[in-house]
Amino acid sequence: AFPDREPILGFGGAFTEAAALNFWSLGKEGQDAAMELLFGKEGLGYSLGRTHMNSCDFCVQSYSFDDTDDDFNLTNFDPLLTHDLESGMIDMMLLATKTLRDAYPKETENPSLGGMRIIASPWSPPSWMKAPTEKDEDRGFMAHAENMTGSALPVCIRDGVGRDSEYAKSWALYFSKFISGYKNHGINFYGVTVQNEPEFPAPWDACAFDYYTQGDFIANHLGPQLAESHPDIKLLIFDHNKDHVIHWAKYLLDSNHPASQYIDGTAYHWYAGGMDRLLDGAQGNPNMHRLLSEFDVMNVDKKHLVLGSEACHCPSTGYAGGDLNIAWARASRNAHTILADLAAGSNGFIEWNLILDSVGGPNHLGNMCDSPLLAVPHRALGAQDVPVQLDFEHAGYPFGPVFGDQKTRDELNAIGIPAKYLDVGVVVQPMYYYVGHITKFVRPGSRAVNGLVDSSFKDRTFRPKGQSVAGGGINDLARNGIEVTVWPCEGSTRQEWNYNNDKQFQVFGHDWLGVPTTSC
Repeated sequence: AFPDREPILGFGGAFTEAAALNFWSLGKEGQDAAMELLFGKEGLGYSLGRTHMNSCDFCVQSYSFDDTDDDFNLTNFDPLLTHDLESGMIDMMLLATKTLRDAYPKETENPSLGGMRIIASPWSPPSWMKAPTEKDEDRGFMAHAENMTGSALPVCIRDGVGRDSEYAKSWALYFSKFISGYKNHGINFYGVTVQNEPEFPAPWDACAFDYYTQGDFIANHLGPQLAESHPDIKLLIFDHNKDHVIHWAKYLLDSNHPASQYIDGTAYHWYAGGMDRLLDGAQGNPNMHRLLSEFDVMNVDKKHLVLGSEACHCPSTGYAGGDLNIAWARASRNAHTILADLAAGSNGFIEWNLILDSVGGPNHLGNMCDSPLLAVPHRALGAQDVPVQLDFEHAGYPFGPVFGDQKTRDELNAIGIPAKYLDVGVVVQPMYYYVGHITKFVRPGSRAVNGLVDSSFKDRTFRPKGQSVAGGGINDLARNGIEVTVWPCEGSTRQEWNYNNDKQFQVFGHDWLGVPTTSC
């Protein structure tokens, strides 16, 4: 479909502090099983990863590697990255890299296929580099932000991102030292994004940019710093939802913009925005097609990467909620989004946390989410004195009792949670299996091909002509705000509509919770 662009890099998930804590909470058999499930030949064969530079919300608390005010030269930067070492993040990445290498030696030995590729993304600089928010000022913090959560607008950096900004210069140096620290531990990052979700001054660790200020930060500070100290590192812009990706790309990739010479790719997330979580993964695909068309108009380098850098379902987990219809709907959403993104020119897809606990944490802001694997060490055979929730989880049970913990081993096995993995403390969820149909076979170096279900002139794929009931399952994408695109007829419920009295096309179906749609 895109013969002149870079091939598919692969698929993967994020090595967060939460993922590491849960992984290392398992016994040796559980750890071995999780590694094989995620990175091994018999598992998903993940070859992409992402981690956070400083803390993110999926940490026990905020942290940075230099908390000394106005330490512009970062003299007190922790070169050992002690926090990431002690939390197990670094060792988990090293073990994943070895597991992938052992499973796919030809891939990992081929430089063009790359082996394990991990990108790093910052959520927030240290608080002393950040401008105070209005709430900070109300509490008497006038010089800089009180902490790493939240962000001033339009940019979080304390004295802006102009050429003379000491804080922006120091933040760019921070990137370099962080990359070097990981390299000293044997982890060579593939790339970095400038900022996680720059348009969102989130209640968790955050740093806002608009495309003007991100461009100035790259041109004046980050681009030159990385070109000098880490020229092999790929720099990706945006790292937010698909709805605004074109605006950012058109501005930052304009060949006349001084930042454009440093940019290697565009990262994006799958969220719908507006905190309507039932639309996550279902919006923005037309923008992906528009983005690639815009690249052609702008003569963007064909090597420019387009990477899905974060995707997850929230709130809670399938194991905790217990509704199989929702668990499988989440699974199918993952697969449909991956296929749609690849068809639109994406180079890969990175799931959010690789593994979480039964309620979807820990998350120091209570933003509990789902993951393909869950760590439940208390369910392992022979587990003694292992609490149902470990000491790093402070959320309790925000959505009530955990469904899975109230079921026996055999009851869970009967609904698709394999007993053989539960016996070593690992819950394997439906989304794991759905995504595996793609990741095991679409290996790094693969290319997307054009394919379209078009049976409008013959027997339709999902419903023969004359049959009144549409096939293909109930339309659980029918929801207010969903984008409508036009495709050849294949007879599924997703293409069923009425022309109503208001002269609107009205679709059928309901959302995941069973609420009928009124979308027109």
